[in-house]
Amino acid sequence: GFTTGAPIAMIVANKEADSSDYEAIKDLPRPGHTDYPARVKYGGFNDYRGGGRFSGRVTVALIMAGALAKKILITFNVNVMAYTKAIGKVKMDQALSYGEIRNQRYKTSVRCPDSVCAKAMEEAIINARKDGDSLGGIIECLALGVPAGVGEPLFDALDADIAKVLMLVPAVKGVEFGTGFAAAELKGSENNDAYQIKNGKVVALTNNAGGVLGGLSSGMPIVARVAIKPTSSIAKEQRTVNLSQMKNAKIKVGGRHDPCVVPKAVPVVEAVVTITLADHMIRAGIIPKVLE
Repeated sequence: GFTTGAPIAMIVANKEADSSDYEAIKDLPRPGHTDYPARVKYGGFNDYRGGGRFSGRVTVALIMAGALAKKILITFNVNVMAYTKAIGKVKMDQALSYGEIRNQRYKTSVRCPDSVCAKAMEEAIINARKDGDSLGGIIECLALGVPAGVGEPLFDALDADIAKVLMLVPAVKGVEFGTGFAAAELKGSENNDAYQIKNGKVVALTNNAGGVLGGLSSGMPIVARVAIKPTSSIAKEQRTVNLSQMKNAKIKVGGRHDPCVVPKAVPVVEAVVTITLADHMIRAGIIPKVLE
């Protein structure tokens, strides 16, 4: 099929919606959720059933848009892929090739390309669920084939825009590129990415910058990582307040909740980075506004 130039519309029907569990706790803000600040912002008219517009359910639209953007980027030999790097204290240390990451990440339930590490992650999630608790983790996203010079200085810097869309993904609490926060412990001679000519092209010997310098793509793979917080809805009893009575209270969140949302967030992270790269490459004139 071909696009016509008109807006593309896609609809996903949630046939298993059950908001009955939220009625009993509508005046009890859930710790870790947006219930309280949303109630203040919207004067009590916020949708308390599952978090409303702040729910992770909104990300389905991002994934749909990302699927369209991915088709465009692939045409220009740009490939974006995200995978689970860590869940809780279980971290993937094995170095895998880009091909191995791409081919193996969806062969495990936790979206980790290292099968041995994936099993340990699965066990950690099971144990957290048994304890009535939850886990967070780290997702790494790679963008291969992005040409140098993509991005707009200062307010529309490429890494700034990528960081912004990553932070809009529910549960994301931190973003880093390349060496990230570890760069603070390095010397300039250790952190700088030296250049060389290889096959007639300028390439960097390392990629501590994560593929972005001064808000512009460097021509190296873009490497971004996000920290995902533990799922806020847990079976353990927690302290909160009753907003209608203005008294201290306790809450135990029921319903259907994942003990770890990291695996589900992998395609969302991939989608928002894909959308942002497609947008910037169109602005740069690399991708024409009309594809023939």
